[in-house]
Amino acid sequence: MSKVKELILPVLLAVAVLAVPLVIKNPYWLNVLILILVWTSLGTAWNILGGYAGQLSLGHSAFFGLGAYTLAITATRLGWNPWLGIALGILLAVPLSLFIGSITFRLHGPYFVLGTLAIAEVLRLVALAWRSVTNGAVGIMVPRLFMGISRAPFYWFIAVVAIVAVGLTWWIERNKVGYYFTAIREDQETAESIGINTTGYKNLALVISAVISAVTGAFYASFLSYIEPDIVLSEPVSLQMAIVAIIGGRGTVLGPTVGATLLVLASELFRAQFKQAHLLIYGLLLMAAILFLPGGVLGTVQQRLKDRRAARLAATGATFVARKEAS
Repeated sequence: MSKVKELILPVLLAVAVLAVPLVIKNPYWLNVLILILVWTSLGTAWNILGGYAGQLSLGHSAFFGLGAYTLAITATRLGWNPWLGIALGILLAVPLSLFIGSITFRLHGPYFVLGTLAIAEVLRLVALAWRSVTNGAVGIMVPRLFMGISRAPFYWFIAVVAIVAVGLTWWIERNKVGYYFTAIREDQETAESIGINTTGYKNLALVISAVISAVTGAFYASFLSYIEPDIVLSEPVSLQMAIVAIIGGRGTVLGPTVGATLLVLASELFRAQFKQAHLLIYGLLLMAAILFLPGGVLGTVQQRLKDRRAARLAATGATFVARKEAS
């Protein structure tokens, strides 16, 4: 019964998210919401590996780009249905993530970060050089998953991806897998000493993260109808995935959602109000958030609530002791 009660609020939130296009019809705001959901999915994917398992990757654009280019190439070069391209992208993300894991998980600290960054950069250079397949820097047109001018089908697709990603994170946090991820993040050597297969669980986190990123990449390519290496395989893409999770609250279920909402809305506001200066203001906003909210927005709020609860308990205990001594 308690598990059913736990599910009520998440299910209501998911229904509310899916109902948004029935209320908001404005194409501009639907586009903004789609971008929020795209970065929620990507931030959540990064958070599973970087937030819970503690493996700070800066190469997630590799999986994002893989999904995007798999859909684009199979649809335009081979004439496949775009949905088959998405399925193939998911299948390819698994061996690619295991291959990257076999290389990078031997590294620690900054070397791991640099290793993931290097692999993503290699894939970007391959996409630039392999012009017969990818068209290089010229880019490639991508067929749309949904016909017509309505943004609602695109919204519903990426909303389902984001809901599944966040729901999976919620499940991980409350189960054995999440405890193992956290143990690896806090102290890998101690986790190994108590029998946790650290390599296996890190690979599991990477595979889950890669699949979510690949699906989102395929969707994003179709949504834009055009991709080129710097759009889906560049360092800023990987960096923003990490920033979304860190700003919102690394290692929290809804942290990436909060981070994506804040950063996308701030970006849109500054672009409209300050034109070319919005990039500078956006960067300053990120620096301020990192300096003054080291646990991220949601992480800081949760920590302050815990501190207040602990202070109340301590005060209650002190009052009880004082009354007992007085009596």
